[in-house]
Amino acid sequence: MNACVRAVVRTAINEGLSIFGIQGGYEGLVEGDIIPMSMRSVSNIIQRGGTILKTSRCETFYHKVGRKRAYDVLREWNIDGLIVIGGDGSFRGAHALCEEYRINIIGVPATIDNDIYGTDLTIGYDTAVNTALDLIDKIRDTAESHSRLFIVEVMGREAGFIALAVGICGGAEEILVPERRMSYEQLYEAIKVWSKAGKTSSLIVVAEGDELGNANQIAARLKKDYNIDCRVCILGHTQRGGSPTATDRLLASRLGYHAVLGLIEGKSDVMVGWVNNQIVFTPLEETWEKKKPLDEELLKIYKTLSR
Repeated sequence: MNACVRAVVRTAINEGLSIFGIQGGYEGLVEGDIIPMSMRSVSNIIQRGGTILKTSRCETFYHKVGRKRAYDVLREWNIDGLIVIGGDGSFRGAHALCEEYRINIIGVPATIDNDIYGTDLTIGYDTAVNTALDLIDKIRDTAESHSRLFIVEVMGREAGFIALAVGICGGAEEILVPERRMSYEQLYEAIKVWSKAGKTSSLIVVAEGDELGNANQIAARLKKDYNIDCRVCILGHTQRGGSPTATDRLLASRLGYHAVLGLIEGKSDVMVGWVNNQIVFTPLEETWEKKKPLDEELLKIYKTLSR
């Protein structure tokens, strides 16, 4: 997010605008925790993970009284436009504020899950994939040395974008994602096929939201029903941190730049995204009402290459 904050601040100043940072997201907006931003405010942050402005969940903002307070704070600071960096929860709040008070708002998609409709990539996804892949490569070394079956759990409560990308790049024998159903019986049959093919080590990548359950549940079930020993590794929040990749820095810079220009042009209640190598603006409501599908071609590629 820092690369995007940097792009927003520097583009706004270059366009002659006053720019402010809201600390802690909607909580900071409701509480009036706002600071003026300058070119120097965003120096030396493009390589840093996370966000210098911090983030938080704000229960108050879910209610009209909270959004009314947020609107009053914006008026106190003479702020007439907002750029909201986040996921569908942030966008729902932005849409509500926009509808109730006609504040000009543009959303910028930032979630490691990459599950937001209206953009091919979200800020943070590429970094999360590369972080997970680096760890999985190390796990693969261990699996090969000790002839083990490893189940590696990656993030993705409702979407399998990370699991699919990491699974293909890490050479996983099986990838379990929420969008694609697989029974324990089917998984067992797949494991038997690998064994008959002479594989002495195997890797299963599972998204945390897969309907078979988390990695520990799957391992326990395979042991109980089929007497198959597995080792489990849950990557967890390691995927959320770290210095952003070049791809993420470019994406964040591009989206932040065009978010500011979009506000200047009068756009509002939309998200700026990157689709087919070009900037597009999508109504905020569509970003959560429409479901972003997994890449069917990648699913076919995985099926072909994993055997």
